[in-house]
Amino acid sequence: MEATTCPSPKSSMSLFERYLTLWVGLCMAGGILLGRIAPGIATTLDGMTLNVNGAPVVSIPIAICLFFMMYPIMVKIDFGEVVQAGKSTKPVLLTLIVNWAIKPFTMYGIALLFLGGIFNGLIGADAVDLVKLPLGVDLPLGSTYGAGVVVESGGVLMLEVPLWRSYLAGCILLGIAPCTAMVLVWSFLARGNDGHTLVMVAINSLVMLVLFGVIGGFLLGIGKLPVPWEALLLSISIYVALPLVCGYASRKLILRIKGEAWFKERFLHRLTPITITALLLTLVLLFSFKGDVILANPLIILWIAIPLAIQTILIFAVTFGLAKMIGLNYRDAAPTALIGASNHFEVAIATAVMLFGLSSGAALATVVGVLIEVPLMLLLVRVCLRSEGWFR
Repeated sequence: MEATTCPSPKSSMSLFERYLTLWVGLCMAGGILLGRIAPGIATTLDGMTLNVNGAPVVSIPIAICLFFMMYPIMVKIDFGEVVQAGKSTKPVLLTLIVNWAIKPFTMYGIALLFLGGIFNGLIGADAVDLVKLPLGVDLPLGSTYGAGVVVESGGVLMLEVPLWRSYLAGCILLGIAPCTAMVLVWSFLARGNDGHTLVMVAINSLVMLVLFGVIGGFLLGIGKLPVPWEALLLSISIYVALPLVCGYASRKLILRIKGEAWFKERFLHRLTPITITALLLTLVLLFSFKGDVILANPLIILWIAIPLAIQTILIFAVTFGLAKMIGLNYRDAAPTALIGASNHFEVAIATAVMLFGLSSGAALATVVGVLIEVPLMLLLVRVCLRSEGWFR
């Protein structure tokens, strides 16, 4: 029998994938530059949103970009693989344990250590933030509530809290919102099992509807965190369900009309660069929207980014190591680790705005989660690809 050799991950990468780090850096810089030289365009695009209870839950331009990121992945999925993946309990259980029994609490501990301790003097031990009073709480002026005091600002009663605690709240919201959309892109780039990833996305989406409010309320210490049902359902519907339905329907139609050979050799070939092109365009948009925030608060961004980055790397390492210990193969281990490391920042931002206000430190912290998500996850994708031999 003639021996065959598999191409290395690097040799099978497209030009886009091989130099993705460079393209990401250029798009981040280009986005910030666009926000500076054409702020009107960025402001107009940023204002195109679908809102729930006054909070911007879905950015329409970002949703369009995400659709073109997700559709090429969804249309490639053989749903027979999804059924098979659903029968494998080990990776699903590992995902649930990491995302809901480990990740929220490590996020709280790491953020508390850095924001409330190591960086407290740099943030400003006496610095305060004005946030909304918790929903359903009606207290007179001067009352204390947790670590805050009820004050009047612009004729509205607000809660004055230490600024670092507001940042902590934003980090907590990121920690309790596991990724349900972008992880399909990270799994695709890491050559993971798309069917398995889709199963975990579906399960995480359902579990988040139940545990997001329970664990969030416990960690925030506000007694009760209302579950943003509308925000969660709208976000999951647009970011995950829409490209999934379109991908499934078009796959069946094309296979029936043109056949499997044309589908694989012609159609999928043309789709290959679309996911990464849409990813890069998303970066330009995100950084054009938030460029003023970055330039106005470069050090604050750094103080918040450090604990978020440590949390991401820690959860990835823990999950990847546990996947190896329980005997998962690489194609299941990679997406399991990546879904634990990444966050559903759209829901975190919407919840922060609804609970604490658009200008709160909590909302800023969730925005920082957006800024570090893509470059950090691309780094972890490379770690996955280089570690594939570890699982053989």
